[in-house]
Amino acid sequence: MSKRKTKILEYNVIFTAESEGGYSAYAPDLPGCNSQGETFEEAKINIKEAIELYLETVDDDLYEMTPEQSRKQFTAPIQVNA
Repeated sequence: MSKRKTKILEYNVIFTAESEGGYSAYAPDLPGCNSQGETFEEAKINIKEAIELYLETVDDDLYEMTPEQSRKQFTAPIQVNA
């Protein structure tokens, strides 16, 4: 039985506390990759899943991108298995 190598990638995610409640989240390095949650923890879980699904659809050459800082909101690094 062969072991599959796991590659850990790290992306910055921007979380915004929404005025109507809950949190939105997006990964600036992955265009169109965003999610939301009723709580910060739920938003973290949802954006991690969104990133994993996003990465399944892109070329391997695009996996590692230079992070960009674009908005003045709080950020938290999210690690995903690829």
